[in-house]
Amino acid sequence: MTDEPYSRLAAEHLPDALARRWTALLRPCVRLRRAEGDEQVVAVLGGTPELPAGVAWPEWPGYGPLSFVASVRCAALPRGGLAAEFPQEGTLLFFSFSVDGQAEEDAFMSADDPETWPGAQVLYIPENTPVVPADTPSGLAPFPRVDLGAATGQSAPDLWLPQARQALLGDSGHWPHPRDTPAELKPFVRAFGQLRTRVGHQIGGHAVPIQGPVEYEIANAVLSNGTHAWGDPPLDREAAQWALLAQFSSDSDPDPDRDAKTAWGDEGTLYWLIRSEDLAARRFDQARLTVQV
Repeated sequence: MTDEPYSRLAAEHLPDALARRWTALLRPCVRLRRAEGDEQVVAVLGGTPELPAGVAWPEWPGYGPLSFVASVRCAALPRGGLAAEFPQEGTLLFFSFSVDGQAEEDAFMSADDPETWPGAQVLYIPENTPVVPADTPSGLAPFPRVDLGAATGQSAPDLWLPQARQALLGDSGHWPHPRDTPAELKPFVRAFGQLRTRVGHQIGGHAVPIQGPVEYEIANAVLSNGTHAWGDPPLDREAAQWALLAQFSSDSDPDPDRDAKTAWGDEGTLYWLIRSEDLAARRFDQARLTVQV
């Protein structure tokens, strides 16, 4: 790992036994940022995708074509930052509807509405498949292309996830509200929040949410369209099945690292999640998108 801030955080703020339990949850990840100089390009944000002959540009039936978000070359990613199930070759293409205000008012893709799930799609193009630059459908304007490089890092689970609560609080896992944080954990929780201030673009690992665990948003949608209450065991179990495939933050800031002029809502982030068995089987049609702003 090139960056292990969460291990250091646990060592500094938690008792040894507690630190070991919590650091066991940490996962490697691949962080993406603008490629510099002759750095290897592993992914592209925006631009025009390359599709095999006969593969149509993805669309949401009844609403129209999806906007192209990013492409990721799996073989170029540093393996040390990826789960074993992640493809070792091929290309992933990410598409989403209405990512730049182009949709009609009633055409909003929402994680908790299964009927809107076709509004976000992931295509997997196997290695050595002949591809050509696709023609952008009429009415869509491609985002400016930004070439991305990669570095491995360490990612931590959101503290509200069930596995994190159990690691920090034991079998009770009772942590109803931040104001009720046990006194002995407050320095750790405060330092955790100060450390995780940048969302960024990321492949694999734990998601960096803006408004609480994204895993629960997908789990709620899968289980009866959001009828389960916080803390219900079925909801916890379902949330634990989902892991981050990729996250792409807004890229419209004056910051020189953010040149694609993309804005997901009000400076939000796109999160694609997938179950590990679907990732291993290359069933990327089973990936689900949620957006936080």
